[in-house]
Amino acid sequence: MSSERPKLGPDTPKVVTAWLSASGRVVYLTPERDWSEDLADAEVLTGAGANDILAWAAQDQTRASDPYFMQVTPEGRVAGRETLRETIRANGPTTHPNFGKQAGNN
Repeated sequence: MSSERPKLGPDTPKVVTAWLSASGRVVYLTPERDWSEDLADAEVLTGAGANDILAWAAQDQTRASDPYFMQVTPEGRVAGRETLRETIRANGPTTHPNFGKQAGNN
């Protein structure tokens, strides 16, 4: 399953994000080619080689599904036209501070 997302140019800082296949939780690809639920662990990518990393992530469907690029600042903070959506994905539900990641519910 794939969704249409904005195309990001090669010089735009980005990270690879996906959903854990086992739980559906949001994850980010690390420099070690592992998946982390913490955006701060993600590898910030630029350049033409980023497409190769996304292609690798797409082959890792047993651990994470539907990987795609998410625009970030060079420091790795959420940026771009999808900022609100990706901020909610990174921080958890907006319903109540006692629920989701912000409450420490793993």
